[in-house]
Amino acid sequence: MSLGAHLRFLVTALLLAVAVGFAQPGEAQQVNPTADSVKEQQFLDALKANPSAELRGRVTIPDAKSATLERPAGREWRAFHQGTMTKVGAVAVLGTLIAVVAFYLFRGRIRLESGPSGQRLTRFNGFERFVHWLTAACFIVLALSGLNVTFGKSLLLPLVGPEAFTAVSTVAKWAHNYLAWPFMLGVALMFLVWIKDNIPGMVDIRWFLAGGGIVGKGHPAAKRFNGGQKALFWIVVVGGAALAVSGINLLFPAEAGGVLNLQFWNMLHGIVGVLMVATILGHIYIGTIGMEGAFDAMGSGEVDLNWAKAHHSLWVADEMRKGDVHGGKLQPAE
Repeated sequence: MSLGAHLRFLVTALLLAVAVGFAQPGEAQQVNPTADSVKEQQFLDALKANPSAELRGRVTIPDAKSATLERPAGREWRAFHQGTMTKVGAVAVLGTLIAVVAFYLFRGRIRLESGPSGQRLTRFNGFERFVHWLTAACFIVLALSGLNVTFGKSLLLPLVGPEAFTAVSTVAKWAHNYLAWPFMLGVALMFLVWIKDNIPGMVDIRWFLAGGGIVGKGHPAAKRFNGGQKALFWIVVVGGAALAVSGINLLFPAEAGGVLNLQFWNMLHGIVGVLMVATILGHIYIGTIGMEGAFDAMGSGEVDLNWAKAHHSLWVADEMRKGDVHGGKLQPAE
């Protein structure tokens, strides 16, 4: 190697050494990266000074929304879930359970006073029962998994522990997301199949004024669905539609139109959900232990003729004039 080449090599090595030395500053040259950032106390002071204000910082990334540190709607949403939602759910669900137990102890089971007739009528065909049980089965799972969101941490977690609670909640989440679709289908089919029999009229007002056969003695006249059943039908249809719309927005948050919209749909979903749970608890009670013979309507699809006359006398009269019930003659009891 020539002398010139040696000199060039030494100069290059010297320059590299100087550059490395400047690239690693000493202790006196280090800068505290948080020296000029907002301290926690400043943040808390700002919240106290103006609780209704939206607090924003500065960002250099393209997403300007990430500069939002705190917004009133977020605090309201958190307060709703930690307070209002829990209170509404507890009053609605526990209140209904207490009312049902008290009513059963006071009134007892509503008996068929005239006894069985020996003849049975087809009240609901196979397709109608399929639609009912599809919707009902999905709703039960959706209700339990939804209640776990509100009450799971305070009620279930202490009982089963964190690992089991995590497993249960994960399964519940997937079940809730997927069973929502057949539930929505069931509600839509209910509307199409039974809308013609659920238009309110004066007979329903008289039914309510007479206590619906629940209060007092005797049973007021009713068509295929009485006033209480028509009210339940519209609660399920309207409430189910609200759950469907809000649930779809929660399942696809990117299409919901922003965080504020998501918070609204989340609150609506929760409130409507617990109110529907409370309503269905009353329906389950009447359809099982609350009224003799009521379960047969959705069980076998056939009801005793005397039961039908007691609870749906106008419907029975119409069907008897036709000479058949849903395409089939009166059947003798087996």
